[in-house]
Amino acid sequence: MNVIDSFRLNGRTAIVTGGAGRYGKQIVAALAEAGATVFIASRNLEKLESTAAAFRAEKLDVRAAQLDLGDTASCDKLVEDIMNETGRIDVLVNNSVTRCGCGGGWKKPLDSYDASFHVNASGTFYLTAAVGEVMKKQRSGSVINIGSFMGLVGPEFANYDGTDMKGNPNPIYFYEKGGLANFTRWAASVLGEYNVRVNAIHPGGLMEPHLPEAFVKNYSARTQLGRLASQEDLKGVIVFLASDASGYLTGANIPVDGGYTAK
Repeated sequence: MNVIDSFRLNGRTAIVTGGAGRYGKQIVAALAEAGATVFIASRNLEKLESTAAAFRAEKLDVRAAQLDLGDTASCDKLVEDIMNETGRIDVLVNNSVTRCGCGGGWKKPLDSYDASFHVNASGTFYLTAAVGEVMKKQRSGSVINIGSFMGLVGPEFANYDGTDMKGNPNPIYFYEKGGLANFTRWAASVLGEYNVRVNAIHPGGLMEPHLPEAFVKNYSARTQLGRLASQEDLKGVIVFLASDASGYLTGANIPVDGGYTAK
């Protein structure tokens, strides 16, 4: 196969959970631009329909689907509906995340942490297992977990110097994203014999208009490339992991963080 052709996703079906969010839009764009039919899935169907329509206006095959990761029946229905519509699932991107309001340390009620784990950990686990069964029967597929550099290192409080931002990040986010890194290895181990690959990327800080100048300066200095991530920086690695170009790569945790975790 020509190497450029190995990156193409024509005829393949992808699911992106949380496809209308901070990272979701560039992930969806990457898969669709490479030729895949992409289902974006979350609870807010109205928002998803608007996002999908915008992609379709650009001649990209993006469709909205209802998903509540906290509800196993909703996960099962998503898989069933997509199989009825397309007959296969080739790519699953576990990108969705719920925010539990657990910032400021570990002195919150346990119920608030449990609510976060139920969606971000157990829900992701369940959906991966459900899609994994489909991929096992196909004897092909790629699962891409969206982690975070915060799952690989501890917080750097100096990043917040000179800002009004609270320098005590959500402890559950670190806990969940750290666990996702090893879940990636575990799932790759149990699905590998079926030619199903499981990898994770761990993005660094995303440049956004609301970020204080001091934070941007502090954070950028902590990276090797001297900047935060752009709205395009995940697209290449997503297509690589979803496609045949990465056919011998599984169980990998790839920082896409400008060298933040390597410095």
